[in-house]
Amino acid sequence: MNLKALAAVGAVVLVVAAGGAAAFIAGIGPLGDIGGGSSDTVTETPASTGTVYGDTGGSSGGDTDGSAGESTTSDGSNTAESVPPYTFAVESIEECGQTCRDVTVRLDNNRDETATGINVYTRIFAGNSTDSGDKVWEGTRDVGSLEAGASTTETSRVELSFSEGYQIQQADGWITILTTVESDDVTITFKERRQVL
Repeated sequence: MNLKALAAVGAVVLVVAAGGAAAFIAGIGPLGDIGGGSSDTVTETPASTGTVYGDTGGSSGGDTDGSAGESTTSDGSNTAESVPPYTFAVESIEECGQTCRDVTVRLDNNRDETATGINVYTRIFAGNSTDSGDKVWEGTRDVGSLEAGASTTETSRVELSFSEGYQIQQADGWITILTTVESDDVTITFKERRQVL
């Protein structure tokens, strides 16, 4: 083979490889979205019993408990809240890969009685939206019971596909986190925004 033919073959291989890499990152083509950011199992998220606790603007990654300040009631009015029945806080976020984070959270029972039947549902959305098409991750944890005034802490691995990471990047690195805490007698939702990129 002469040098010109070898250079032409090399250029074609380079173009095909670049196109394949771009298709993989975008989640299109025969491989599809193989990152595993969400599961095939659809879990019904319980409806909140009236109050969504959380921020009204956004945070830039600092630790917040999602319960300070104002809350929005089911009728849409804002009220100053005393301590909610539960407090949910992100304790730390550690990088475990390009699109992977180990997230440590804490749930506090602020009530004067033992809470039973506790389940925690967390959904992460790209940007400031909570539309189902913007959901990039979801997880569920069965807590069970939590004594009055007690806390529980857990670390979960949040792994996103490259296309889900790209979706967050397109939203200027912002995510919206909805965490619903459901117990036998009360269900509340915490909403928080973070800039993660």
